[in-house]
Amino acid sequence: MSEVLNLGFARVDLDREARQGLPEVVYGPGKTPEQIIGIVTGLLTHNTGPVLVTRVAADVAEAVLASAAGGTYDAEARLLLWRPAVTGDFSVLVAAAGTSDRPVAAEAVAVATAVGLDTGAVHDVGVAGLDRVLQVRDQLGAADAVIVVAGMEGALASVVGGLVRAPVVAVPVSTGYGASLEGVTALLAMHASCAAGVTVVNIDSGFSAAMAVHRIAQTRGGTEGGAR
Repeated sequence: MSEVLNLGFARVDLDREARQGLPEVVYGPGKTPEQIIGIVTGLLTHNTGPVLVTRVAADVAEAVLASAAGGTYDAEARLLLWRPAVTGDFSVLVAAAGTSDRPVAAEAVAVATAVGLDTGAVHDVGVAGLDRVLQVRDQLGAADAVIVVAGMEGALASVVGGLVRAPVVAVPVSTGYGASLEGVTALLAMHASCAAGVTVVNIDSGFSAAMAVHRIAQTRGGTEGGAR
């Protein structure tokens, strides 16, 4: 049976690092600073790899860091991090369609970097100006995986999926006008992409995209998994 740390308000999965190569990642919203501190302390004590808390507001992050030493906070990505992994040789490029998609792209970049992926990013390369995508074609083609972050109609995922041979993980974003339906239009378009093999994650979930690439990288031996 898996080892579980029972904190009363949470049951922390201590064996996830052994099973999946990374300790349990903490979802921040809905948790008090005290609860986050308790979970983080347990993970730091019983695991050796990176400890991440996602979607954390700045005031909550400040309170947590005051009690859980050694962490850092990325305000744009809203990510708390302890013991980032050593960067491996598996590269991922995050391609964001528009500047409004940047917060979701920032989460993907921060999480991917934290778990040991060699991460880069290109911004504002949406298909409304197709030359912008073609200008970064060499960067896209050189990556071991590409994360595409796009709202509106989500067409960038299909374009990139047709340009590269590497795995493409698409993140639909809740940016856009009325018929964009808070990301649902991009989600359905990405699922219906004619570029075969594009993987689609949840709306606005840069975290999920980074974790999908992390799983791919582990099968290639491209992440180190240890702390800096």
